[in-house]
Amino acid sequence: MYGIINYEVFLLAGILLNLIPGTDTMYILGRSISQGRQAGIYSVFGIITGAFVHTLLVAFGLSMILMKSVVLFNAIKLAGVIYLVYLGVNMLRDKTSIDVKASANKVNIRKIYMQGLLTSITNPKVALFFIAFLPQFIDTSVSSSPIPFILLGLTFATTAFIWSLFIAYFSSYVTKKLRGNQKVSMVINKVTGILFIGMGLKLLQTKAPQ
Repeated sequence: MYGIINYEVFLLAGILLNLIPGTDTMYILGRSISQGRQAGIYSVFGIITGAFVHTLLVAFGLSMILMKSVVLFNAIKLAGVIYLVYLGVNMLRDKTSIDVKASANKVNIRKIYMQGLLTSITNPKVALFFIAFLPQFIDTSVSSSPIPFILLGLTFATTAFIWSLFIAYFSSYVTKKLRGNQKVSMVINKVTGILFIGMGLKLLQTKAPQ
């Protein structure tokens, strides 16, 4: 099918891999818990858009540049680290409770979407995953065609989208009452900030491909 082999295996493997929490999942979880369902949903849109971007980069061979350039790899990684730490520090410094923000309609969905997109794009681990994972399910005779890469990438992004929406809805629902408490909501905000900083430091440990 369009140069794709063992599609059923890919689908199952993709679903299982989506269940393993990574930086993208933790970002969605953090936004959903700290800012509610709407923020969680738009963070999902941002992350999945980033997955589409990575898919296109792999499909047209541009991600191979990342594999071959240690300088570029480290530059993108450093940008991702700085961005996550920046988001975390801002949340730690913010003294406004989540409930007050929500009532004042300060949840900027466009900003949250862009933050999710940048979080995904500046994560070189995502690019490395697509480069290593997708080719295993593509017939070598058509490996130069972008179509199988795009189809597999869209399949993986679709399953990730469904799972991520579940995370956003569930986590925002179970923490709704907590966000209504001013003191607890501020604690959640701080914990989420620490989570983002931790994700940045973890990303810093990613090694460039040899």
